[in-house]
Amino acid sequence: MLAVFAHPDDESLACGGLLAWCAAIGVRVSLLCLTHGEHGRAGRGASGPGAGSLRAVRARELDAAAKELGIGRVRLLDHEDGMLPLILPDRLDADILDEIRRTGPAVVVTFDADGLYWHPDHIAVHERTTAVVTALGGRAPALFHVTLPPGAMRTVVDHAARVSAARGLSRPFARSILGVADADAFGAGAPAPTVVVHARGHAVRKLRALRCHRTQFDDSALRFVDEDDAPRLLGTEHYRRSEVGARGDTIVDRLAAEAAAGTGPPVRTASDDGPADASEA
Repeated sequence: MLAVFAHPDDESLACGGLLAWCAAIGVRVSLLCLTHGEHGRAGRGASGPGAGSLRAVRARELDAAAKELGIGRVRLLDHEDGMLPLILPDRLDADILDEIRRTGPAVVVTFDADGLYWHPDHIAVHERTTAVVTALGGRAPALFHVTLPPGAMRTVVDHAARVSAARGLSRPFARSILGVADADAFGAGAPAPTVVVHARGHAVRKLRALRCHRTQFDDSALRFVDEDDAPRLLGTEHYRRSEVGARGDTIVDRLAAEAAAGTGPPVRTASDDGPADASEA
């Protein structure tokens, strides 16, 4: 499986459950990230002695998150954050095609047309990845587009409000999601999924990966999500099988079917230590 995204943290929020589940059962999982996210917000994770530039910090965060999810290969490119729609399509296509050739995936996962929340960089990655898979014709892997369930991030913000009130916190909590101020933008107008993956058994791993992206996470509503809450708040992921790419049954379809039948991995909570193993699936 190859995941193609624009910035560090996209992989964890969009499909961290699926990636962790696949890695746990022995699927080779690779990640292509086209920018360092160097123009993103600089939270507490970018401060302190030796922290370095935001670019370097976010690269380290991505490496830590990938290890948490079990991603075996990470390729982080140097395209400028925020500029992907302005880069010549041939350049992006060449990068994506090169990674497909290097890793030989059976499945590619990337953004859908809504870019999670209509982010121009995300939409550009969706367009270029889809174009590359289309051009491969009969040699193409299966292609899945990921979206966030509508209202899912609003539910996280509402949860954070309740937790904040219960704790009697004096200062207002951050209502953003990884630097995105409008939680309702996530999944708004997203294409309907064709496959729903209930990856609740790997939601704790997903949350731990998100925590690795400290510069974006620490002042986010997501920091109020405890590991016991992760299966409910982060465990459901939406995918749409692309009209292009290989047909036939894939690991995504099989895991979705297992979860729907109740034969998928047990829900992991804060009391569960260590990585999930193949027996869970």
